[in-house]
Amino acid sequence: MPDEADQVPRLHQYRRDHDGVVIDAGSGWWQARIPEPSGERIITRYTLRELLDKLDQLTTPSPEPGRS
Repeated sequence: MPDEADQVPRLHQYRRDHDGVVIDAGSGWWQARIPEPSGERIITRYTLRELLDKLDQLTTPSPEPGRS
């Protein structure tokens, strides 16, 4: 992960905030398993930054209508 050393603190924070999400790395990819009522959602990206960006989109609550 030397190319993405700046993402390591972000990964640690995400893991603290979302302890049910399992994040693993393989040969050239990163993957997250997000538990859902009917099973799990699996997200795979080539870089940690891309994976964390996608996870932020999926797990950050949308603002309620009328709120900013």
